[in-house]
Amino acid sequence: MLPLQGVTVVELGQNLAGPYASEILGLLGARVVKIERPEGDDARGWGPPFHAGTATTFHAVNRNKRSIALDLKDKAAAEWLRGFLKGADIFIQNMRPGSLEAMGLGAEAVRALNPRLIYCSLHAFGAAGPLALKPGYEPIVQAFAGMFSVNGSAEAQPARVGMQVLDLGTGVWAALGCLAALQRRHLTGEGATVDTSLFETGLGWMGQHFAGFFETGRQPPRHRSGNPKLIVFQAFDTADGEIVVAAANDRLFAKFATVLGHPEWGADPRFRTNKDRIAHREILLPLLEAAMLARGSEDWAAALEAAGVPCSPIHDLAAVAAHPQTEALGMVVAAPEAPRGIGLPVSFDRVRPPVERGAPALGEANAEYGAPVPVRPPAGGG
Repeated sequence: MLPLQGVTVVELGQNLAGPYASEILGLLGARVVKIERPEGDDARGWGPPFHAGTATTFHAVNRNKRSIALDLKDKAAAEWLRGFLKGADIFIQNMRPGSLEAMGLGAEAVRALNPRLIYCSLHAFGAAGPLALKPGYEPIVQAFAGMFSVNGSAEAQPARVGMQVLDLGTGVWAALGCLAALQRRHLTGEGATVDTSLFETGLGWMGQHFAGFFETGRQPPRHRSGNPKLIVFQAFDTADGEIVVAAANDRLFAKFATVLGHPEWGADPRFRTNKDRIAHREILLPLLEAAMLARGSEDWAAALEAAGVPCSPIHDLAAVAAHPQTEALGMVVAAPEAPRGIGLPVSFDRVRPPVERGAPALGEANAEYGAPVPVRPPAGGG
């Protein structure tokens, strides 16, 4: 039995953050009903690539759901949704700020209809403050939250993180907030209003950088693959490619130095502790880089692993997908008539929650739930 069996989630979401939050809950066993505009979630068209006419991006965050198409500008459709929410446990939305309040679907109005409801909103910049009504997408908020400023190499321009880390991270925080509120409801009988945002997620991910900044007042430097607070913790060129080495403490650094053929570095007062290595970075790193060029990446990997020094080649997606570790964990999953994807990164009693349904066709469940069919017919399939 999955943990959220018997919980009903209604999602009025679009793009990535809101849909990912409800997908997490759906993969954990909740019944998830996705409410879409007659034209459908914009992410349906975020391709190529496409699977069965729908972008694979949409498939990736909308599994284990049913879809109802509603034109909420129609008063009858909005009234139907208000009635439907009376029987829901969780409502997740990331629509344009202020739009649901104008339809009588804001948190205060809906929770008055269903005091046990957990009403979860995902914002760009937060539920309060001067930017509360400002829309925003992933790269905008990454830049605003300071993430660009610490990403990329020192010699290049600041760069965005190469995945939707704020959208998906905010989806995780939203799901976590809903689960915490659900547990509190078991104790009190009352629902809750849960708010999170891409900006808050960005600040949370940047917490270690801010801790250092608040102490020193200095902007942390950018490193292509390293860490400004740790040596050794980065990628190195070898004779035939790159390898990442994480000799993240003094004991591991001594082992690393021995594998490189320079055991004296581990006892050198300039390099003995991490503080010493940071202070003498400009001396140490060229020595390490020159030594790593002497052998190929596979040779180094074998030697480092034998010595107990954490390391890894830099995989592309094909290598990760085909790796025996990925297979052993059962992380690549698929549902009938759905593309392969990545499973939920958690298991229960050593069993990963299954993907029972692929992403829904637009409006497929209108008749099943007695929802009014939009005057504007649904524009796409699934």
